[in-house]
Amino acid sequence: MDSFAVGAGQGNWSSNASLVLKYTADAAGSLPSRLFLKMVNTDLGDGETFDDSEVRYYTRDYLDLPNASLLEWYDAAYSKELGRYHILLADVSETHILASEKEPTLEYGLALAEGLAALHAHWWGGKRLAEAGAPIHSASFIRRFVDIAEPGVGYILQRFSSELEPHWPDLLLALFARHPQAIVDRASVRNGFTLIHGDVGQNNVLVPRDGQRPIYIIDRQPFNWSLTTWLGAYDLVYALVLDWQIEARRQFEMPILRRYHAHLLANGVGNYSWDQLFYDYRLCVPMAVYIATEYCRGGINDRWIQYIMPMLLRALTACDDLDCRALW
Repeated sequence: MDSFAVGAGQGNWSSNASLVLKYTADAAGSLPSRLFLKMVNTDLGDGETFDDSEVRYYTRDYLDLPNASLLEWYDAAYSKELGRYHILLADVSETHILASEKEPTLEYGLALAEGLAALHAHWWGGKRLAEAGAPIHSASFIRRFVDIAEPGVGYILQRFSSELEPHWPDLLLALFARHPQAIVDRASVRNGFTLIHGDVGQNNVLVPRDGQRPIYIIDRQPFNWSLTTWLGAYDLVYALVLDWQIEARRQFEMPILRRYHAHLLANGVGNYSWDQLFYDYRLCVPMAVYIATEYCRGGINDRWIQYIMPMLLRALTACDDLDCRALW
């Protein structure tokens, strides 16, 4: 290498640098012109931490999966002692942007369904999860995930009841009272569980500036209380229910789910029916409410409320549309 230029940036939980590289005339091998360096302090200072999940995402979990919807990586390291990790990735900013910068389309949803199905099928079921050292979460861990979000309900009802449909306050209370046992019970049957991304929001997917493929699913960065081995349908719920406008979700939801199911089967998943997938999707939709209320667990953050309330309204609407209350 002859030289490089650095452009610094900042993510929600990381420091970033874009590297523009210049090579000497005798340089050989793969010679990317741009790289992206992500650096993370794993201790957030409030009892929450990250582990090496994002490093494993690139260096182990899908290393042998052809055409996975992941960026090419060049270096990665995690230090538990230092409480830090870094990942050096291909920089695709010349060809790709965040999904949040484009209106979602059916073709994008289908591409996302295919990409997630391939990742999920790779670690599908209890046997594969055991090989990954990633057992399905215990009942106490699942309840902790819910308990972290539940304080936000009181703050939301105190301040925003007038913005909710008349039946939604009761739905919120019933959901937190009864839905957790339903997902605990579902976790006792291992089919449908896999390694999930857990945060497939529109700011964690890169899409082409022109066209819809290929996409890249980035930033698998779970907190120490996040669900990491869970129903694969959860990743689709996170993407479609929390981020998509209600009418777009209603219009494209079923074709996207159908494509996801077809690609699970094409990637070797057996004994998982369409009816089971649709049940699991409906069971995971109320978990989008947990995500929205978690943002308010310490009170209403006025900086984020313009994003949080639309997420909550979309999640509650999806609970109504899909009659999720019937599942508990």
